Amino acid sequence: MEFDLDSNPVEPPRPGRLFVERFIHGEIYKARPDVMSVIHTHSTGVIPFSVTQTPLKPIFHNASFLHVGVPVWESRDGFGSTKMLVNDGKFGQSLAVTLGDKPVALMRGHGDVVVGPNVRVATARAVFTDENARMLAAALSLGGPVNYVSPGEGALRDNDPSDPTRSWELWKANAMRKQQ
Repeated sequence: MEFDLDSNPVEPPRPGRLFVERFIHGEIYKARPDVMSVIHTHSTGVIPFSVTQTPLKPIFHNASFLHVGVPVWESRDGFGSTKMLVNDGKFGQSLAVTLGDKPVALMRGHGDVVVGPNVRVATARAVFTDENARMLAAALSLGGPVNYVSPGEGALRDNDPSDPTRSWELWKANAMRKQQ
């Protein structure tokens, strides 16, 4: 289904086909001209980091893009008690402000939003954000200090990112097998 930047369907939708959280995408695209792909997930790996004071930081190279920080959007800020959904433009704008110039923002008790210059990069970031969150939770459970990816290491990877094509092709092949 195709939407304009105000999250209105370009063509009349079939009954029951409008996605309630479509405002996530439109408002981020408005705020971030560098973004060509927006992914919203309900990743169970990241949600614990959205409801605690423990920041989601990178611990492995594929998630080094997290070195810039991962903000947490709180739906109650400015809105009071809500359904915790981004179901209108005001919520979408608020989430876009929280995301700022970052590649990932967590949504308290809900999931995350991940952006990229194309669908392959955004998908890789979404997958690696979840994997990093799960690994970080395991590392934290072991106790002691965690040896995070440093800002310098993250910046080096940002300046020379790996191409997600191999991972993309593998994920695509797996998805196609599951559909058959």
